[in-house]
Amino acid sequence: QVQLVESGGGLVQAGGSLRLSCAASERSTYTMAWFRQYPGKEREVVGLIRGSGGSTWYANSVKGRFTISRDNAKNTMYLQIYSLKPEDTALYYCAASQSTYASTVRDYEYWGQGTQVTVSS
Repeated sequence: QVQLVESGGGLVQAGGSLRLSCAASERSTYTMAWFRQYPGKEREVVGLIRGSGGSTWYANSVKGRFTISRDNAKNTMYLQIYSLKPEDTALYYCAASQSTYASTVRDYEYWGQGTQVTVSS
């Protein structure tokens, strides 16, 4: 069973940048994704990166500001966020799926505990 641990969250001023990390307990070719969750809302996917080929996909709301990458040698996925906005304030989760086509919350078998990102205006 893959274990995921996020890190890198914190308090940042609007306009700043932040890089989140997601360390996996084992090497895999799983599809990995970042989700975020606002209080009282369902988790929403912000982007994903496939294990085979490394292709990425982003939600329209974050295109151009969020970049996902992975370092397979370190079993780690990253989420680089540029030009942070107050509306980026949320709990960010990483997740992994054995399915190449995983795209929704239900598709992901493994989850991290989440890391809080707070953006001050």
